[in-house]
Amino acid sequence: MMKKKQLIHVALCFVVCFFAACNTKPQGEIDRRVDELLSKMTLEEKVGQMAQISLDVIGNGKEVFESKIPFAIDTTRLRKALVDYHVGSVLNTTNNYALPPTEWNSIISQIQQTATQHTRLNIPVIYGIDAIHGSTYAVGATIFPQEIAIAASFNPQNAYNLSKVAAYETRACGIPWNFSPVLDLGADPRFSRQFEGFGEDPYVITVMGEQMIKGYQGITDSIGNPIKLAACMKHFLGYSVPVTGKDRTPAYIPENVLREYHLPQFKAAVDAGVESVMINSGLINGVSVHASHDIITKLLKEELKFDGIVVSDWMDIINLQKRDKIAQTNKEAIKLAINAGIDMSMVPYDYVSFCDDLVALVKDGEVKESRIDDAVRRILKVKIKLGLFETPVTKISDYPAFGSKEHAKLSYDAAAEAITLLKNSQNILPLSKNIKVLVTGPNANSMRSLNGGWTYSWQGDKVERFAGAYNTILKAIQNEIDEKNVRYIPGVSYVETGRYFEEKENQLEQAIAAARAVDVVILCEGENTYTEKPGDLNDLNLSELQIKLARELAKTGKPVILVLNEGRPRCISAFEPQMKAVVQTYLPGNYGGDALADILFGDVNPSGKLPYTYPAYSNSLVNYYHKFSEEQKPSEGAYKYESDYNPQFDFGYGLSYTTFEYTNLKLSKRTLSEGELLHINVDVTNTGKREGKETVMLYSSDLYASISPDMKRLRRFQKISLQPGETKTVKFSIAPEDLAFVGTDNKKVTEPGDFELKIDKLSAKITYK
Repeated sequence: MMKKKQLIHVALCFVVCFFAACNTKPQGEIDRRVDELLSKMTLEEKVGQMAQISLDVIGNGKEVFESKIPFAIDTTRLRKALVDYHVGSVLNTTNNYALPPTEWNSIISQIQQTATQHTRLNIPVIYGIDAIHGSTYAVGATIFPQEIAIAASFNPQNAYNLSKVAAYETRACGIPWNFSPVLDLGADPRFSRQFEGFGEDPYVITVMGEQMIKGYQGITDSIGNPIKLAACMKHFLGYSVPVTGKDRTPAYIPENVLREYHLPQFKAAVDAGVESVMINSGLINGVSVHASHDIITKLLKEELKFDGIVVSDWMDIINLQKRDKIAQTNKEAIKLAINAGIDMSMVPYDYVSFCDDLVALVKDGEVKESRIDDAVRRILKVKIKLGLFETPVTKISDYPAFGSKEHAKLSYDAAAEAITLLKNSQNILPLSKNIKVLVTGPNANSMRSLNGGWTYSWQGDKVERFAGAYNTILKAIQNEIDEKNVRYIPGVSYVETGRYFEEKENQLEQAIAAARAVDVVILCEGENTYTEKPGDLNDLNLSELQIKLARELAKTGKPVILVLNEGRPRCISAFEPQMKAVVQTYLPGNYGGDALADILFGDVNPSGKLPYTYPAYSNSLVNYYHKFSEEQKPSEGAYKYESDYNPQFDFGYGLSYTTFEYTNLKLSKRTLSEGELLHINVDVTNTGKREGKETVMLYSSDLYASISPDMKRLRRFQKISLQPGETKTVKFSIAPEDLAFVGTDNKKVTEPGDFELKIDKLSAKITYK
């Protein structure tokens, strides 16, 4: 007989499949309903659909910027926004903190009741949130590792699991729209949002992004399924590489570079059916992207044929006037953005001015009503596909797996596969469970630093309020070995009420003294939480206090295991040689402490690989796909020109507690022509004594090209698991277009000539004719 739990699972699957079948609407029916609604709408009603406001605007605060606690909706403000101004979307949480799902249900039910029962056309609101590594604004939800850690796992299944669980648990709150995934190119380690993306390689971002969209929206076009939602790729385009490394400052990117490294992952997301896109908040080549008709309309909507919602980022239409100074008035800023192709403005406060100004612009002929119709058509289409007209609010009572052990296991597995062993002198790891350890450093006893920004609040500064049930690194180690053998002294602590980089000594001398009385020191360093502008930095080196603590601990002569817990790779070359081992955890989420402890003490074999190039010096920031001129040997003659490519650790680097051998690289052919496929096989053997996972990576190098080629590019990867002594054959296939680059004419081309293919230390040449 089936157990009760199994019966519930089967029943739930039946209900989910039933709803999915009912709510997947034919395109013709969607178009008909959109046309019918549009034909009935006044100009004011159309414009209102294009406005998105923050929740606190309709809350019970003195001002629109925050609300009272406990939160309650101000019904007068709500009616003004939805009934008088026809506002079509609401976003964000209240007072910047997480809410229980029941409270979310209550809030959104009240909003939708007003929208669907007290407006002329009964059009529901679409509610959006930033749930970028789990349903991060919901109390009790499953928090996953951040995207950068998911990339380090090199297992696309983890990206799918993250988004599938996040969709389920976000829908349990009644929220059907998620501003995720982040598909920005993480090419600059200084950038404060690097941890939000999948690293520096366009192909890795593409693969992971596709899986995220499938997890959010379903394998097929099924966002009407109540366990799926509408995804929003961001931030289109070129957002993450400002010249200064600081958020929302200008970038200078030639178009062929933009198309080569920044565009492919977004194109793949469009091809995968992503329902919405958020626009880059910055400037490219002096042009504000929110006002760029070339990028939003010509490239995104026309060339890529994107037919979903284009939403602005927070206040970024207003910023065309206030920050970028390309519009003299808010009205002019609105004209520039809407004519550029923005469909919905994340206003987020002064919706009255937005609506009034946009209506006036249409009546004055400054914005065509056909542009308004196009925007509203896109918005209504997504609302219909989501099933909001039939079911405006989904309820937590229908989601029994919210915050479940099954979901927690998926988060733990992702963290365990992501954590990356970067150094292991004399195989000091894994540690014996019978030793005495000192756990120290500012990240040792912090759930906040394990999770990073966008966790229970924007800056992640409220994590400790909500994550008390989970294990810090310290607690996880105490659970792993005899607690009596674990000593904890912080040495350095973050100033929790200050900015993310503010630190203080905290029993530093006592930590040094304690180190002398233990067998091993586990030093947990890195960063406190941040994101966006508050996360800007002036020095990529790890802080002076943390460097001091590391050096002083090393002087005791006891082996120091450096555990890094950081959103971006902070330079450690000043003291790394004195560390016996280095382990990178990234931002591994609520179960990251448990996963780390299991790795340190040998219960789990580490298998993560770096999704970026880890710099040794703050003035030497070079990606792995750099040009040949950036890695030159000394030249002959009077002038000894050379280029020193000197990362701390290479992209794709990561150690294991076992060893792997690559043999028998085989190619199906040595000459490749247009329309053909090249098949590549390689044998991988676990030559060690324990089971391990290995990511097999295929690189290509264009030996000569009409513009200077990259040293190498990742073309395929696959993660495999091998028992001791086991051999598996890994198979890849590539086509000529996989070897292409974007030329100075801004078109992709695969030029005839020789290429080198590399897997580990094996290589082979092919010719394209």
